[in-house]
Amino acid sequence: MQVFPERIINLWNKFEVRVIVLLSLVLQIILIILGDRRKLTARFWIRIIVWSAYLSADWVATVALGNLASSIGDFKDSIHVPNNALQEFWAPFLLLHLGGPDTITAYSLEDNELWLRHFIVLIIQVGVAFYVFLRSWGNTALTFLTIPIFISGIIKYGERTYALMSSSSEHFKDFLPSSPDSCQDFVKYSRGERVIESGESGEETVIPQDGIHTEDHNLVLAYFLFIRTKFFFAERTLNTNEQKRIYSIIKNKPTAEAFKLVAVELGFMYDMLYTKATIVYSRLGIVFRCITFFSSVCSLVVFSTIIDTHVYPLVDISITYLLLVGAVLLELYALILLFLSDWGKLWLIKLKKAQHNPISKTLANLFWKFSSHSHSLLTGNKRWSESIGQYSILSSCIKDVQPASFGVQKLPFIRKWLKNMYLTRVDANVDHLQETIVEYLKEQGSKVNKDDVSNHERNIFLTRKGYSVAKERHSFEEARFIINIEFVDSVIIWHIVTDICYYGDLDDKHGDVTKLDPKCKIGKCLSDYMCYLLVFRLSMLPKGIGEVRYKETCAEVTTLFKQKRDIDHDTDICSESKAYKALLQMYEEVLNHWIKNFENRTEDEEVSGAEDFADMKGNQSLLKHGCFFYRLLQSKVGDDN
Repeated sequence: MQVFPERIINLWNKFEVRVIVLLSLVLQIILIILGDRRKLTARFWIRIIVWSAYLSADWVATVALGNLASSIGDFKDSIHVPNNALQEFWAPFLLLHLGGPDTITAYSLEDNELWLRHFIVLIIQVGVAFYVFLRSWGNTALTFLTIPIFISGIIKYGERTYALMSSSSEHFKDFLPSSPDSCQDFVKYSRGERVIESGESGEETVIPQDGIHTEDHNLVLAYFLFIRTKFFFAERTLNTNEQKRIYSIIKNKPTAEAFKLVAVELGFMYDMLYTKATIVYSRLGIVFRCITFFSSVCSLVVFSTIIDTHVYPLVDISITYLLLVGAVLLELYALILLFLSDWGKLWLIKLKKAQHNPISKTLANLFWKFSSHSHSLLTGNKRWSESIGQYSILSSCIKDVQPASFGVQKLPFIRKWLKNMYLTRVDANVDHLQETIVEYLKEQGSKVNKDDVSNHERNIFLTRKGYSVAKERHSFEEARFIINIEFVDSVIIWHIVTDICYYGDLDDKHGDVTKLDPKCKIGKCLSDYMCYLLVFRLSMLPKGIGEVRYKETCAEVTTLFKQKRDIDHDTDICSESKAYKALLQMYEEVLNHWIKNFENRTEDEEVSGAEDFADMKGNQSLLKHGCFFYRLLQSKVGDDN
């Protein structure tokens, strides 16, 4: 049985290659315009469009290239068929499309790990395009016009493969030098009024070099921080002097300026991991960009003036012009982005600093006039979405036990997709959140960067994972086992503690959020953000079994709620105030047992901490541990009162 009529099948066979080639061009336009917009906005529709275009672009270009390779006729006859000859000219454009735009090479960090697969595909696709090129070889101007586009396509695809390789976890570490660049073209080190040389001991302050405009100070300081952030990202450490230099930049910054500085710094890191910044913003990359730009322009001019377009079908001529004009406009757009980006601004600053080189100075002044008036159009004041994701295990599990969650929403993929789609986000400065974070970091940084603090003490200070809260409350100062908890486990445990404390306080205030202490709301906001990272952005956290531990905790909470609903015949367990009480009530017996053992511990057990409590050590329930920590904190608060 034939599903489609013969007329539709014939029409599709006639226009199949044309439609796919145009679709490939449209996807490239979408990617170059919206590819880097997702670092500035959290809008779901932009992420969906970019994700769809990213996954489809390679497939569409590959299918089109395969169709061209399979549809060409006999070598002797194909060059005499205008339709075939012009369509074979499209093959190198598809190679350009496979190279992708400069604004996106990877949608996620996992894509960078697949660089070897892209390298193999590069060899195969170049071979297919070269095959089409050889089969269409003839003594015509169109044949020689294919060469510059073909070279540009190889350059583009090679750039993408190199960018993916250099951003992969293995090669990212290999490409880092033994020590960070001192960035002496942009910053200098001073002690009081005296400028000191790099490597000289003592407390230093990092300041921009003389001659750099005030509005560019954040840019060069952010670049200095970015160079050092790469070492942390590669799980390498910096010496004490470098850590103090980083702190010297942040400690005197107002809150808004500090956040903007970090936003620019993370913008550099984003470009390094998800775009072609590794190769594009280098001397070789600029040379490549000039080659591809002039190749596209020359091809358009030659095709318009020399090629006799009357012998080809009008639809093919129109598509060819669209491909040529599209290639030129995309290259022009890429060049504009190059000069208007933060990377381009740094390059111009470096050229302006080279006063001894008249050519560099002339070029810098020329481009500076163009860039200074247009730079804000691209970057603007908004460097990120200025909102943070929120996710609560307690609230999510409450929804899962409701009847509305049955049916198609029970499927794991659909459920997670819907959670992501309707994810709660809050303003990044709600209840003075940014001020609280900056002040806390400054306070803790002043303690860590004291000269009399040893590296061992500093490492303990940075890995306490909630120990400071316990010590401040004087409830379980000896419970040093908190330090040994895995990072992801610590996130889940303290998220549970925070949720129980928050909804307990909210219940005491009769549900009036406005009566809560602002610090209570800030703590809840940060806790939900860390849980959001754990569930939806796990690649941003240290490697571990985070997803497994999260699923175990969710399964335990959901099971507990269902048991509570069946026991009490309560079909309305849909409020967090009821949920946190249910947790404590269901685990009341085991929590009382743990509390009793903890309070009756011996002196030897105090030295070794709670690791000697066999039942706690053997219990892997993060939910129970979270409830236990909450009970300890609350019991001590009650004693104080």
